[in-house]
Amino acid sequence: MYAITTPEEADQFIEQNPTAAIFKAGTCHKTMQGWGNLERLLRERPDVPVGIIKVVEDRPASNRIAERTGIVHHSPQVILFKQGQPLFDLDNWDITLENLEPLLEAHLGAAKAQATDGSASNLEPYKRLLDAYLGGAVSEPQFQWSYLNMFREDASLRSQEEFEVVNSLFGNPDEHHVHPMAIMQFEQEHPQATPLHERAKILRQRLESL
Repeated sequence: MYAITTPEEADQFIEQNPTAAIFKAGTCHKTMQGWGNLERLLRERPDVPVGIIKVVEDRPASNRIAERTGIVHHSPQVILFKQGQPLFDLDNWDITLENLEPLLEAHLGAAKAQATDGSASNLEPYKRLLDAYLGGAVSEPQFQWSYLNMFREDASLRSQEEFEVVNSLFGNPDEHHVHPMAIMQFEQEHPQATPLHERAKILRQRLESL
């Protein structure tokens, strides 16, 4: 995941990556839902880099995408590129798993199945998401939503040690289950002394030792 802040960075990102996705992020619930769906599917496609444009702060970069593709700007919006050419775009509430999955498969082929022999668990999706948040590519609300939904999906597959480490980032009132909305509400009602950004840095380091 890469933060794109200027028209030049937008051009460079698309031209230097044979296959790439651009996600235009706004500040509303549509963005959080759309980003969560895209991130979930692209976890299985680590060869597809994602450039994230925060349209409020970096509108010229967003405008550059519209200029070079002819695709009308929306927020949120996802566009898949191959060899510099747009293959498809989805906007607003249309960025769903049901719409994304067949389009990605049609243009990129089926996602490669990950080995599940139990010899090692895969914490790379958490590391990539933490890196994107710490690097400024993903906003705090988008990070919270993506992280908690990712954890909800695979919490039951984690060892006790991994569960406790991943669960330590937020104030979870339930020690054994993950309910994203309940955790986000709990965080608002019981703010921690250490800011989320600092907790994320600590967690990123801890994940390297697992």
